[in-house]
Amino acid sequence: MENETLLERRLQAAIEAVRPADAGQIAKAKSHWDAVAKPLHGLGLLEDVLARMAGVAPLRREYKKCVVSFCADNGVVAQGVTQTDSSVTAIVAGNMLTGKASVCCMSRVTGAEVLPIDAGMLTEVEGMRSIKVARGTKDLSQIPAMTRQECLTVLLSGMDLAGELANKGYTLLAAGEMGIGNTTTTSAVAAALLNRPAVEMTGKGAGLSDEGLAKKIAVIDAAIALHRPDPTDPVDVIAKVGGFDIAAMTGFYLGCALHRVPAIMDGFISTVAALAAVRLCPAVRDVLTASHLSAEPGAGYVMEALGLTPLLKLGMALGEGTGAASVMPLIDMALRVYFDMPSFDGIGIDAYQPL
Repeated sequence: MENETLLERRLQAAIEAVRPADAGQIAKAKSHWDAVAKPLHGLGLLEDVLARMAGVAPLRREYKKCVVSFCADNGVVAQGVTQTDSSVTAIVAGNMLTGKASVCCMSRVTGAEVLPIDAGMLTEVEGMRSIKVARGTKDLSQIPAMTRQECLTVLLSGMDLAGELANKGYTLLAAGEMGIGNTTTTSAVAAALLNRPAVEMTGKGAGLSDEGLAKKIAVIDAAIALHRPDPTDPVDVIAKVGGFDIAAMTGFYLGCALHRVPAIMDGFISTVAALAAVRLCPAVRDVLTASHLSAEPGAGYVMEALGLTPLLKLGMALGEGTGAASVMPLIDMALRVYFDMPSFDGIGIDAYQPL
């Protein structure tokens, strides 16, 4: 690994290189929507999403899509905060690699590729790409989840991966995750960044009982009290109470912004990573599309902090990138309307005017 000072410099250089969305292109896209022969803002949020995408890069009829799913294990599982053990992480990651996971089935509908990444799993899956620096995080209830150097290394690897995909011609990216215990780490990061109690951020994850939920909340509260993560420093927060998947996705969103590629967020875990990225670099928000509102209790608080409105509310709690894949066909349909519908002038009727 590079030393911490060099990693910090790389991160700061990337943050300074990110540029905000082009307001002029957003305005042009909105004007085009208003000229399309349909009721004003008739496609609602879909019009807003495409206009925001236009501010990042020129809209296109077809996007080359990829859902990147970052897989990692979490030492806090030792505290009994999950229904299953960490062996499930590698099993699902293997299914992603062979195209059998939920996100693969859904992504095939919209033509998106799925790229699983080992960001910090306990075990290796043969043939799976790895950016990990450790086999899972430490137990955050006892010691910091990772060192700052480890966090920065994985974060920057996520950023570099976004750049690599952009250079390979991918024009629409999404981030998902897989890792037993990661709703615990995510709730901890959210609670620290938003300075809210764990009880407001924490849900039952993959099926905890009421007793299990109470234990999970207590573990998070104790870890935050023990490590005192700095809410003004997202790297400190992730390093102390987060997970490698969160670190990698934070960097991935930063990379999308750096290379001007629109990015679709998935559920609670990926949106918390997005919040960390936006706290590092506010212009990252411009590239983000909110796919759905997760069933986790903290999801609404995070979305409010991001200032984004999710396209769907389906009660999903699956992860992997499935929520992001779910909105890709909606975006494809909106693009067809944007590019293929005639204008009011083209069909010889007066345009709608706001009253």
